[in-house]
Amino acid sequence: MGESLVIQETRTTRKQWDVEFTSHPEEVATLRRVVALRLAAWGLPELVDTARLCVSELVSNVLTHVGIGTPGLLVLSMNGADLRIEVHDPDTRALPAVVLTDADAEGGRGMTLVDALADRWGVQLHEDHKVTWCELATGSTSPDDSPSQPSVTRAEALLGLYTTLRPPKCSYEPGPGRVGRMMAEESAIDVITDFLRWLQARGCDVDEALDRAQSRFEAAPSARGR
Repeated sequence: MGESLVIQETRTTRKQWDVEFTSHPEEVATLRRVVALRLAAWGLPELVDTARLCVSELVSNVLTHVGIGTPGLLVLSMNGADLRIEVHDPDTRALPAVVLTDADAEGGRGMTLVDALADRWGVQLHEDHKVTWCELATGSTSPDDSPSQPSVTRAEALLGLYTTLRPPKCSYEPGPGRVGRMMAEESAIDVITDFLRWLQARGCDVDEALDRAQSRFEAAPSARGR
């Protein structure tokens, strides 16, 4: 009997997402990028800028006060209708705090910025680690009313299928920079590349196809609202 595949279009879900990292300066920028991708997939583009700033400060706080090379965990989840950002690290002594600094000071304002941006924040102490968290209001009335984005849903389904057909060349590896080799991002690039090759093999104008795709992307409501 032939094998069939049915892809059902469902609403974007916001299940808890986490990624391990090692505190290095280059990891901060990479974590910002993957957070932006995740929030776009969750239908929360309006929170991308604020969330990226909070992630930068929380991870930089580990880098500055705990040390380079410290293993950490970044977690995104929904707490009711609020986006919750958590950064886990193993040092229970170095507690973040809001510090009043001079306007010209180059440092020391990390948690002050988080305090200004987030609706609330705090620290949870555990026996072997601490969790520094903050929450951002999404403006939703419930955690399940995320806007339906068929194009995003189709892309997620395609990436899931593509990963099973052609595992990405990258993998999670120990050491700095591993977050930058996220499976989803690499798979997305591979999908785009393979489709361009498919068009080229059939005599299509690849540059024209890219221009048309760019025009459609920019004309989409989510792109216009950026």
